Formats: sequence, structure tokens, C-alpha cells
Amino acid sequence: MKLIHRCSSILLLCSAAFIPLVYGQKPTIRSADVIIYGGTSAAVIAAVQVKKMGKSVIVVSPDKHLGGLSSGGLGFTDTGNKEVIGGLSRAFYGRLYDHYQKPENWQWEKREQFGNKGQGTPAIDGANRTMWIFEPHAAEAVFEDFVRENQLTVYRDEWLDRTKKGIRKQGNAIQAFRTLRGNEYRGKMFIDATYEGDLMALAGVSYHVGREANSVYGEQFNGVQTEVFHHGHHFKTNVSPFKIPGNPSSGLLPEVSNQSPGVKGSGDKRIQAYCFRMCLSNHPDNRVPFPKPEGYDPARYELFARVYANGYKDTFNKYDLIPNRKTDTNNHGPFNTDYIGKNYDYPEASYERRREIIRDHELYQKGLMYFLQNDPRVPADVHEKMQQWGLPKDEFKDNGGWPHQIYVREARRMIGSFVMKEADALGKTNVPNSVGMGSYALDSHNAQRYVKYDGYVQNEGDIGVHPDRPYSIAYGSILPKEAECRNLLVPVCVSASHIAYGSIRMEPVFMILGQSAATAAVLAIQTNVSPQKLPYETLKAALLKDGQRLEN
Repeated sequence: MKLIHRCSSILLLCSAAFIPLVYGQKPTIRSADVIIYGGTSAAVIAAVQVKKMGKSVIVVSPDKHLGGLSSGGLGFTDTGNKEVIGGLSRAFYGRLYDHYQKPENWQWEKREQFGNKGQGTPAIDGANRTMWIFEPHAAEAVFEDFVRENQLTVYRDEWLDRTKKGIRKQGNAIQAFRTLRGNEYRGKMFIDATYEGDLMALAGVSYHVGREANSVYGEQFNGVQTEVFHHGHHFKTNVSPFKIPGNPSSGLLPEVSNQSPGVKGSGDKRIQAYCFRMCLSNHPDNRVPFPKPEGYDPARYELFARVYANGYKDTFNKYDLIPNRKTDTNNHGPFNTDYIGKNYDYPEASYERRREIIRDHELYQKGLMYFLQNDPRVPADVHEKMQQWGLPKDEFKDNGGWPHQIYVREARRMIGSFVMKEADALGKTNVPNSVGMGSYALDSHNAQRYVKYDGYVQNEGDIGVHPDRPYSIAYGSILPKEAECRNLLVPVCVSASHIAYGSIRMEPVFMILGQSAATAAVLAIQTNVSPQKLPYETLKAALLKDGQRLEN
């Protein structure tokens, strides 16, 4: 007799991920020096580093596909200053360079047709032999090469049991955790490399969800940011949010909140919007037309129709080109792929609820694409150009061309031994004990869409502030307080304020911090101390030896 537990797949939308538990079946106990939970880019890089340092490691991945956003559609890399990207993170982009040196990997266009535009850096950097713009399947292949070459042990579709029975601690140390399949993973050190921070939370480590008030850390761009517009992702013309324009009694249109935005600078539980980083193709032999999604309702996009009626011209501004006539398509403008305000409960939600949220995002975004291709309210020139685009036949093949990974821009953020703050991420301070560097702008997407006092609609939360210089990331920001947990490192849900995390949350940085976390874990095992008590000079020497960039 089998008891079927319904556990929704966070990353694989097409698989129900039902986990069978068999009565009387003894669960498997698996042990290693370091246990890594997660399937992100940081998880793979951390595992490689542990293996290179001679310790045993197991990756317990809820995902079937490894690499997170790096292989999930985010191919137009948020590099910032690429000179501060070192170690295995840089090696990842080096392998992509090697991939695109081979003519056979340019199937849908010739290399010279692609051009060389990247995000603030050339896409193909011949001098440094790195490639910063790439297709999802190429990135996933690199991660799988890492797994194969290093003979990494990876258990996929293994979901943490998030009940109290899912973890065993002795004092302030994790002894083991178990998954919904009943399997138990025992280790000396643990690394939570998920976007959600589920293991961190289950281990009793302090964390925050949402935006802190500016007063908490003496910041300017945290908290509610009404009437602050750093990008073009706001309503630049007056658009009525009511079903009958100008008539509040007619009710609000879909995708507009009926809540007050809050006092500027105050904290709240809102988080920046999620979306899927769609990979699109305009090659006739490699594109699939956007289907009419289940439950499609054109009224859902009336707000966008009104934006068009006011003269909007920027539909295609973030169809960023990647090799082989494809895009990394990201949100742009006042109404687009960001599904604003529909993810607030995601960080702490059950697997079932997360799956509902992800499915809602998928239907919203697929509906948006169908709207742009078919709705008569969309300008004719947009219609015509949209007909050239579709989902790629050769990406995400087991998911109909749709990304496996939703873009979890932020979820839980640890409150650890050191909290990275706005001034730190702007390069205005000298943080202690660097384990890597960041350089991207403080980048937060909109957190809400609300009705202003004058009766028109507006977005809120879109921030983009560039640092004075590349900045160091403190070792303490990947460490819990020792009293809470002395054998866990957290390189993704790092200890940072909402606005500082807006810069740190870039995929190259996650790989950097994954390597540093793994290095610290191994050194702590070798010296028989907690990571919190590991002498920093010992860690620093190892990081520099492995090519990490630590300070200006």
C-alpha cells in the first residue's frame, strides 16, 4: 500500500512531483562530509569546490535540471564589472566561451551575425576567453559537465521535508535532514543553496521576508518607494485603473491592488516581482507559436491596452539577443512580464501553494504573449513583429519550450553574523572578511501596483542605484549566528537588507559565494572548528589560491 504525498514541483511545472512513501520501507541513509541542498548554480559550484578539496559531498536537489536561473533563461548575464568575477564562477563563463568557439554550436545563425553586445560588457570576450551571453541548454550542459567530470553525487527530485520531523539537530548543529521520500542525509557541514532558504528556515536560523523600513539600517532606498522611478518601469502617462475609466464605482481592473501603498520609507512584507525569463526564437524552423493558455481572459490585459492607447512604443526593449536568433526576454515598462504583487506569500508557502503561484505566473505570462500576438487593441506594428517570435523548439524540450525555473528574485533573507546593507553594496564602506565581490546596481523590481490619490494607476518599488565601486561581500553574510546553527552556510539567501540584496542577487555572485561557502565548510572540517570560528586568514589564503577576487 502506498501513501501518495502531493508535493508540487517548484521548478518543473509539467511534473506533479508526487512523492511516494511506502509503508514498511526503510528509508535510505546517505552520508557525506558536506550535504548541499539545492539545484542552483551555487549548489553545483559549491559541490565542485568540496570535491576539489578532497572531501565527500552530496547534492540533494529538488530540481531535475541543474543551474537555476543560469540555465533557466537568464542568458543575458547581469555581470556588473566582470573583473571582480573570479574562481569557478569565471570558469563557468570560460566554458561557455569554449562552447561557442565551435562552429557546430551556431545552428541557427553564424557567429559573425550575432554581434557582440552584452550587458555592459562584450558578449564574447576573446581577451579573457569568457562568454557572458548564452543559451539555456548550453549553460545546463556546462553544469552537467561539472557533475560528470568531478563525479558528483546528485539526487534529483528530492524535496526537503519541511515539517519538524524533517531535521535533526543536536544543540546548535544539524545532524541530518530528510526528504519527502523518507531518505535521510547526514553530514558534518550543510549548505543551503536554494533560492527560498527552506533548509535555513527549518534549521531555526533567523531570517527576514519583505522590505525593512529605512530606519532599521539607516538606508534610503529600502522600504516603500512611492514616486521613485529609476528605470522606465512605471506609468509615464495617466492611465485609469477602473473598469470604466474614471469611475471608481465600476471596480478595479485586474492586476491592480486595492491596498494603500504605505508610507514612503516604511517596511512591509512585499517583495519584488517574479517572472519567467523566457527564451524566444525568431527562426521559422525553431519557433512554436504562443498557444492560447488555459482560462485566457483578454480583460486581464486591459491595463496594457490603455498604455498602448496612450502611445507606448517600447514593447521590445528587453528582448535581449542571445546566440542562435534567440532572446533572454525580461520585464520592461509599466505592464509586462513581471507579475506584480502576486508572490508575497511564496517565500514561506507550502509546496502546494508555491505550485499554484508558479502556475498563475505561467498563465499570466503566456496570456500576455498571446495578447500581444492576437488582441486587436495592440498596435499593428507590434502585432506584426510579435508574429516573428515564439518559444524555441530546442530549449526546455521536456517543458514545451517553457523555462523550468521561475525567477525568484528574492525570498527569505538570512539575518546572520553580518548584515550587508545599502552603504556596503554601494561601495561606501569597507566590510570585514571578504569572501567575494559584487558590482551590479542595487536593482529591485516593482513590488506593487496601486491607485494614486489622483485616481490614476502607478507602480512602486523599482530601484536602480549604481555603486561607487565594486564592493566586497562579508564572510559573516553567509554565516548564521553560531548560537542558531554552527554547521550551516547560506550563499544564496544571504544576510542582507532588501535593497542590498538587490545587487548581491546576481547569478555570477551566487556562484562566487557558493565556492567560498564550500571552501569554508571544508576548512572547518579539517580544523575541527565551526565556520564561525574559522580563522579568516586561513580562509582568505585558500580563496585567493583558487582565483577568487576579494577586494579592490
